[in-house]
Amino acid sequence: MELIPLWIKLSYTAFALVTVAVYAARYPLWNFLWFSDIALIVTVPALWLESGLLAGMMVVAVLVPELFWIASFFWRLLAGKRLGGLTDYMFDPAKPRYLRAISLFHVFLPPLLLWMVSRLGYDSRAWMAQSALAWVVLPLTYWLADPKVENVNWAFGWGSRPQTRMPPLAHLGLVMIAFPLVIYLPTHLLLRVLFG
Repeated sequence: MELIPLWIKLSYTAFALVTVAVYAARYPLWNFLWFSDIALIVTVPALWLESGLLAGMMVVAVLVPELFWIASFFWRLLAGKRLGGLTDYMFDPAKPRYLRAISLFHVFLPPLLLWMVSRLGYDSRAWMAQSALAWVVLPLTYWLADPKVENVNWAFGWGSRPQTRMPPLAHLGLVMIAFPLVIYLPTHLLLRVLFG
């Protein structure tokens, strides 16, 4: 018996394929190193394999950043005030509406992943597995992404621009420690309590 209905697998897969195709045509390939884009893609095999480990890794990776994205987006949409630079591109009239509309996956991805984990169970290996993935992705981001264009995964600074207070590799090391301990670990502990 399938734990994830076929219509969810098919519709999400179609959406992910369209999003990846559009992003590949519009953005540099290193844009796919964003943890949210990785989660968008990895959720496809997580759905089809009904993998609690993959779903757990992705929710550990993106729950906190995506909640901040959602808060930033709706705060600016409703109050007209900027909460952070993470969603500035959503209000950039130079970007086509269809491109900004596709980025609304940030809103439905966390609930989908939480629902998947509630159905599949939370695999407690997810925290370490996601930390290991981050330790691969963050150096790749540092070497491949252009900080003048976009500060992917904050590999170059804690805002939209590169930081200048410490050596760049020291900042990268700090980010590689911060993601597993400050973002992933609390999420992991919460998921263990909620979903065992």
